[in-house]
Amino acid sequence: MDYEELLERAQSKIPKNILQKERFEIPKAEGHVEGSKTIIINFIRIASILNREPQHLLKFLLRELAAPGNIDGQRLIIGKKISSSLLNQKIERYANEFVLCKDCGKPDTKLIKEDRFRMLKCAACGAKRPIMSKI
Repeated sequence: MDYEELLERAQSKIPKNILQKERFEIPKAEGHVEGSKTIIINFIRIASILNREPQHLLKFLLRELAAPGNIDGQRLIIGKKISSSLLNQKIERYANEFVLCKDCGKPDTKLIKEDRFRMLKCAACGAKRPIMSKI
């Protein structure tokens, strides 16, 4: 057998799901402005897609937006008018900082604490890095 035949044979034995790349998409906030408040109706779903505690995401967003807010059932109520583009920009920043692995780019990460430091540990590639942001 020559190299090409061996290569074809090896590729035919690889499971098809390994060759497919799932594309992780950062969820977009859905909501509306009601008076002087912004209501995000899919907040809990966003937190579950990012695989993070809703309270952690809430704390980050309220700090970034410099606004008061609270979780009411499945939705987030922010005590200030916020544009959807700014809100989605902040969610994307959260995902880049606290969810996506810097080495492989996959969202399969966990927040862990080692000594006094919060670390982001990737289940896909095994990389570990400290999180610089304080929340």
